[in-house]
Amino acid sequence: MRQSVMERIGEIRGLDQSAIEAAKLHISNLTVPPGSLGKLEAMALQLAGITGEVRPSFDRREVIIMAGDHGVCDEGISAFPQEVTPQMIHNFLAGGAAVNVLARQAGADVVCVDIGVNSDLSHPDLLSRKIRYGTANMALGPAMSYEEAIESILVGMKVVEDAVKRGVQLFITGEMGIGNTTASSAVICALSNIPVAEAVGRGTGIDDSRLQHKIAVVERAIAVNVPDPQDPVDVLAKVGGLEIGGLVGVILGAAVHGCPVIIDGFISSAAALLAKSICPAAADYMVVSHASHEQGHRRLLEELNLRPVLELDLRIGEGTGGVLCLHLVDAACRIVNEMATFESAGISGETKEQV
Repeated sequence: MRQSVMERIGEIRGLDQSAIEAAKLHISNLTVPPGSLGKLEAMALQLAGITGEVRPSFDRREVIIMAGDHGVCDEGISAFPQEVTPQMIHNFLAGGAAVNVLARQAGADVVCVDIGVNSDLSHPDLLSRKIRYGTANMALGPAMSYEEAIESILVGMKVVEDAVKRGVQLFITGEMGIGNTTASSAVICALSNIPVAEAVGRGTGIDDSRLQHKIAVVERAIAVNVPDPQDPVDVLAKVGGLEIGGLVGVILGAAVHGCPVIIDGFISSAAALLAKSICPAAADYMVVSHASHEQGHRRLLEELNLRPVLELDLRIGEGTGGVLCLHLVDAACRIVNEMATFESAGISGETKEQV
């Protein structure tokens, strides 16, 4: 299975530099002062490089919510019981969650994937890709086997492949799984030099005493498993989660198919760090939507060397920040597609004088 992943990510190419240069030229002729579009200009250039088109647009976009449970919940690290995971999945499927509301506003579809929920779920709109009924307790041993970690990545890549065949052009990462901020914190610490106390946050809103307990659990999980930072799949297997692995596959799959992928919050960014560790070129296809209120997210974004588009103090997950970022993706696209140039508008351009 590992060979299959490596073969697929071998198809990931760098950004189209000729398209980026053509987009720069086009933007330089728009009826705005040079550089005044800020992050929107940077996004327009990135999207041109990803798609190879100076004037891209994304009519079909999809939020992929990967759902899985975590055995580490046995350690009492969450303010909510594990039963909330399947309950929220039904909420997604009924269209009542925050991500559904915001996705409708942004014109995006929401797809929910059961990759590792610790209960039996059945719904005509649910993608059932269950690998196992939740991970094991990583505080006692590996969260999953190496083979299961690889399989989770392949599931995400296949979900993207099927979506591309349906005409989807852009992806947003989403997730659901009580306990996944704990696993994400462990992944980040295993892959970087970020101290555990700086990576672990309050997740669903735990108090100070439980926060200290959560830090101790992450430290114990890393000490027990000794994940290898040179092997991101080993890190995923030992201290990660099935839905995190699924998102790694979504990110890598989007890059394989030349599609932008909007990264949501803390958990999605942990998956992005894993994806970048597996294939550095995948980072070119990532748009980081926002810096969440979860402690450690900013340090994580520094590890990714990517700047967030929004600052909203969100800590919902689900893909909510990613969907909100879609409005700015649309704005960047509309600017290059619809704004007049100095020539077409009959406006004098920048005056250049020699002294």
